[in-house]
Amino acid sequence: MATQNPLPMPSPDHAAPAPDAPVLAALPPQPRMSWGKRIVAGLFVVAVVAITVSALRPKPPPPIGIQAVAAKRGPITRLVTAAGKLQAATEVKLSANVSGDLLELDAHEGDLVKKGQVLGKVDSRRYSAQVAQQTAARASAAADVELEKVKVAQLEQELARVERLVKTGNASAAELDTARSNLGAERARQQAAVERVAQAEAALSEARHALSLTTLASPIDGVITKRQKTAGERVRGSDLSEDVVLIISTLSKMEAKIEVGEHEVVYVKEGDTAEVEIDAFPDQKFPATVVEVARNATVKNQGTEGEVTTFFVRLALDHPVQNALPGMSAQASIATDTRDSAVVVPIQAVTVRPERELTGAGPAPEGPPAPAQGAGQKKAKRDPLRKVVFVIEDGVAKIRPVETGLASDTELEITSGLKEGEKVVEGPYRVLSRELADGKRVNEEPLGGKPGAGGKKG
Repeated sequence: MATQNPLPMPSPDHAAPAPDAPVLAALPPQPRMSWGKRIVAGLFVVAVVAITVSALRPKPPPPIGIQAVAAKRGPITRLVTAAGKLQAATEVKLSANVSGDLLELDAHEGDLVKKGQVLGKVDSRRYSAQVAQQTAARASAAADVELEKVKVAQLEQELARVERLVKTGNASAAELDTARSNLGAERARQQAAVERVAQAEAALSEARHALSLTTLASPIDGVITKRQKTAGERVRGSDLSEDVVLIISTLSKMEAKIEVGEHEVVYVKEGDTAEVEIDAFPDQKFPATVVEVARNATVKNQGTEGEVTTFFVRLALDHPVQNALPGMSAQASIATDTRDSAVVVPIQAVTVRPERELTGAGPAPEGPPAPAQGAGQKKAKRDPLRKVVFVIEDGVAKIRPVETGLASDTELEITSGLKEGEKVVEGPYRVLSRELADGKRVNEEPLGGKPGAGGKKG
């Protein structure tokens, strides 16, 4: 049986057109663009590209809003400021020096007292009895002295009689020696009796003194600032510890006792003038003089990170302050040194920057924190800081290292690095301490005005 060949399949690329498919007509040729239109289109593309490039180009930061001031020449005084408390220039603790019941105490806080004024009495019956006892002992010793005087006179007469008898041969030499020795012994007993009288007088004086201590009298003119006992209480006088009854102060002469830090006390010396402000008398300043600078330090929080070392300084107020009382809070400003002609700027115009920024090395690189220091490793050195000001030149801030001198409450002396008349940035604080850098553009604004971009007040 013969094999029949299959009919060839038509190729997809040579598929026969559908009998009913529409026939597309050829498009007419487009008209060519004129040279004028081509130029306009080109200019349009160039403009779009320029605008895009301008938009993508980084814009310079806006100027920083600052306040500025010119360095001036004038006087400046170094002021050391510190706080403390008022105290009386003289304060006496009136104590009971003998033990007993406090029978009277006619004194109250705030009373004015005079020197020698009787303020209280301690039960004196025991001490009066001791005075009477010692008086009798002295009288007995004096009687013994008189008795010994009579005996000495008798023995003197006996010695004279024996001496006459010896000359006539009616007494022996032994009897003469006996008479002489008896007289010598009696004279010694007479001297002992005299010394007993002196001893009795001393005991009597001591008893009388103890009796006088039962009367409490003011040792100074002043004001009673504290009463620590009440009539009826028992007081215990002792040479080893005081039993305070009253505290008397001279409020007509007041002092301020302030604490000055160890870095400032080196400038303070006796005789420096000062001004004291008392919290109880606002808006008033009282002149004072330094009368003592302590030589021993007061250390607080010793051995901790918060350790503080201070020294006490006493200031005597030059004039009495009416109604001022010990314990009131006070602040003092001590004038230590003065320059009559110095270049000065506001104290806030001087800030600090790392030394590497001044040498052009730039800020310290940021990286992972340094590993903890081991026992044998050295501590990493910190980048030293330098005092600087920012001088304004043609609207640009230029960093300038400076050396400083005296400092007052508001101004700081510039000893080198700045000339009189140069304008420096003095604020705002946040801009000056953190944001401002060498070469940045600044915009000077009036004090109290709105800060510029990035110039928020700190």
